[in-house]
Amino acid sequence: MIASSRVTSSTSLPPPLTSAQIRAARALIRWSAEDLARHSAVSVTTIRRAEPMPSATALTRANDQAIRRALELAGVEFIDAETGGPGVRLRTPPAET
Repeated sequence: MIASSRVTSSTSLPPPLTSAQIRAARALIRWSAEDLARHSAVSVTTIRRAEPMPSATALTRANDQAIRRALELAGVEFIDAETGGPGVRLRTPPAET
């Protein structure tokens, strides 16, 4: 009998971004959809398709995480729903691009 081994991650991924968080984050750092696409390696079409959604996006987990990383590197901090509702704020002034 072969024992099956499962590896579980002790670190959990943050909750998926909402469309409002993506729009607000881009506005805070004055990035266009094209800027976000360039910094995240996610297509402009995918970003534009995700942003008009009522709240949750249909982004894959990989695209969600790529967008989150790009925006966080630019100085955006994401606020989760458990702390008063999902939102964004600037952590530090963004670098000029």
